[in-house]
Amino acid sequence: MSQPQYPSQQPYPSQQPYPQQQQSWQGEPPLWAPYYGAPFPVAVKRFFKKYATFSGRASRSEYWWWTLASVFISIVLNFIISAGSTTSSLTGTATAGPGSVFGTVLLVIWGLATIVPSLALTVRRLHDGNFSGWLLLLILVPFLGALALLVLTVLPSNPAGQRFDQPTGH
Repeated sequence: MSQPQYPSQQPYPSQQPYPQQQQSWQGEPPLWAPYYGAPFPVAVKRFFKKYATFSGRASRSEYWWWTLASVFISIVLNFIISAGSTTSSLTGTATAGPGSVFGTVLLVIWGLATIVPSLALTVRRLHDGNFSGWLLLLILVPFLGALALLVLTVLPSNPAGQRFDQPTGH
């Protein structure tokens, strides 16, 4: 029998292969709890509210909505960089123009501003699957580590991951 997902939840009946998520609160769950089925704007808001929180859990929707937003912003910034470069008509080589420098500065600021919360979100996502956050270090293994981390973040939530929750008063 599975462990309850939240403190006030009853254990899941063994007949159901995919139990319904039950909540002990109305509306959006508190920040310490994962938000299953989080809409896009809420997932982005929660990402920034939990800036450096490595404890707790994050649902798949919280993780993947933020990943989509991050990839989209990175693509836009890379487009600014490529559009800002100038091409020499004699040699055909691209050189950095003012738009390229501006885009590069924005990309560096974006990367520095989001690296810590992105790592924290990934650790919380691993916790939701009942994995140790230290598995984030798999990213240091070339190619296969990133592939393994991708698989771990795609896996469904595991109720045993509740052990990583640290409920707070707000």
